[in-house]
Amino acid sequence: MDNETETIRRILQETGDTWAVVGLSTNRSRAAYGVAEVLQRFGKRVVPVHPKAEPVHGEQGYASLAEIPFPVDVVDVFVNSELAGGVADEAVAVGAKAVWFQLGVVDEEAYERTRAAGLEIVMDRCPAIEIPRLG
Repeated sequence: MDNETETIRRILQETGDTWAVVGLSTNRSRAAYGVAEVLQRFGKRVVPVHPKAEPVHGEQGYASLAEIPFPVDVVDVFVNSELAGGVADEAVAVGAKAVWFQLGVVDEEAYERTRAAGLEIVMDRCPAIEIPRLG
């Protein structure tokens, strides 16, 4: 396996089951909504993070990562690339173990900062696509 494939496998299978999904709202037409459903089917606890802090998929929502009152394993980022670096920095600050930048979310500097802080990170990929590939 190449390094990226191995990182994807570790995040999905070993890093932990509590995923904060930044950008997840009740809007069913947004990609975050469907990906969160897939993560739940795969056994992950999905924690919505959105300014509205609304419940989604049966889980309480929070306005920011800092407001989540329990540990988060993975921060799944559904915001545009210009905002992604700030979210990655917040993930480091709250003690997450990994960051996942969704398809189309690219920030090379944030990738390097996050890795330097000791977190696993995947960029420009989707867990709903990667889960079936793991078998």
